[in-house]
Amino acid sequence: MKLAFREFGNGQPLIILHGLFGQSDNWNTHAKSFSEKGFHVFAIDQRNHGLSPHSDVWNYEAMADDLKEFIDEHQLKNPILLGHSMGGKTVMYFERKYKGIASKIIIADISARAYPPHHQEVLAALKAVDFTKISTRKEAEELMNKYIKDFGTKQFLLKNIYWKDNSNNVMDWRFNLKVIDANYENVCMGVPEFSSEVKTLIIKGEKSHYISDSDKEDLKKRFPNSTFVVLNGAGHWVHAEKPKEFFETTLWFITN
Repeated sequence: MKLAFREFGNGQPLIILHGLFGQSDNWNTHAKSFSEKGFHVFAIDQRNHGLSPHSDVWNYEAMADDLKEFIDEHQLKNPILLGHSMGGKTVMYFERKYKGIASKIIIADISARAYPPHHQEVLAALKAVDFTKISTRKEAEELMNKYIKDFGTKQFLLKNIYWKDNSNNVMDWRFNLKVIDANYENVCMGVPEFSSEVKTLIIKGEKSHYISDSDKEDLKKRFPNSTFVVLNGAGHWVHAEKPKEFFETTLWFITN
């Protein structure tokens, strides 16, 4: 699958993979900052997200294969892979299946285990937005207010609205909501057992519950050559909530 992407700078390739309901432009600031430090940055839209193609097939196996295809197509040597949340699991699946390609890995606030479904309110909010009846973001936000109280989460999701048909004032979600909703359990799945010696940085948000103590032990078994860093004051959106600390920690890791 030909994935959409944003490209910055020159140097060693650094590929960034967003999380669920995200898109490449969520990472623009970090991507530009990494490129200014001498990296050739590719911020990718994963399948069914952003500007990448929609597909009825949506699971980590397929997303890992998309990443392999992207690396091959762009002839990238020794890429560094950075994945947040769902993107981090894509990176783990990729490393399990295609060992020896990535030179370094950064996993941002996700573990390898299976998670219980926990996006029900988000999915309900998204499905409550009927674009045949509304034509402004404000109307979409008002419909979502009944399900989601957190302002930041709502703004993050609303960034995915675009004009599908300008002449008739028709809006839509960039992500493939129908397939994501139908296959949601696929992104809650765990990563099968594997072990890799690749140099790995695991970043956890102090306030996030995505990585527990037992997850930390499991990640250490899978990535014996790993460094674990907790970003104080950050929740799950480590890169957005503590951008300076996230950037400096990641840059330290990829330049040493």
